[in-house]
Amino acid sequence: MRQLLRSLFILAGLLPAGCQHTHSPTVDILGSYFPAWIICIIIGLVMTVIARQVFIGFKLARHLRPAPAVYLCLMICFTLTVWLIFFKN
Repeated sequence: MRQLLRSLFILAGLLPAGCQHTHSPTVDILGSYFPAWIICIIIGLVMTVIARQVFIGFKLARHLRPAPAVYLCLMICFTLTVWLIFFKN
């Protein structure tokens, strides 16, 4: 039990080491700086709307149940993919 607690304390001490970024990712749009996560969410939303239109075009939308959960997960997937592609530094 003591060994487990010691290991947990060491792990808890090492976890904050990954939080040492020197800058926050921002995007300059017309002279204003926007947080990158806002841009990624907007792109993810647009890509989800496009994917929904493609699903409707191929008549697949009626088979996606529960639809709100499917589209929410799709938006999260697109948003995180955009973040990894453009801001993975």
